Amino acid sequence: MDEVAWVVRETAVGPLMAACSGQGLVLVAFRAGPETVAREVKALERRLGCVAVEDAERLAPVTRQWDAYFAGELKEFDLPLDWSLTTGFNRRVLRELATGVPYGSVVGYQDLADRVGEPGAARAVGTAMGSNPLPVVVPCHRVIESSGGIGGFGGGLEIKRTLLALEGVLPAPLF
Repeated sequence: MDEVAWVVRETAVGPLMAACSGQGLVLVAFRAGPETVAREVKALERRLGCVAVEDAERLAPVTRQWDAYFAGELKEFDLPLDWSLTTGFNRRVLRELATGVPYGSVVGYQDLADRVGEPGAARAVGTAMGSNPLPVVVPCHRVIESSGGIGGFGGGLEIKRTLLALEGVLPAPLF
């Protein structure tokens, strides 16, 4: 049976959980307290047919890059990604987001739909963002409403605002 390694790291947006398979980073989870970690480990084991073990050493490349990103020193993650937890349209949208929306920029839901050749799918892009298994690294926080509104975010709007402020898109939150 395959093994997935995981670790929790405290960051500027709270505790993040990272999990890596043999293919690469497969999961990032916000608010990674004990209950979240237990739920995510169980889901990974079920969905990937694996055993999940805590292994900070194996996840060191991820946590080093997170540390550099949250310190404002890293503009682009250089990690192998395992797309196993997403398929079809969602995977196409997330791959376009990962490669086509650089640090410090934003894209509208409609523009992202257009980029993947599905001009009528702006709402489906929102669904893809909500199901992103790799937030922060695959930067769904950079997707905003076409009208300029901040839009939604699975990690919560306060985390989205913090990430956008870190990247210089928004002013830093006052509190």
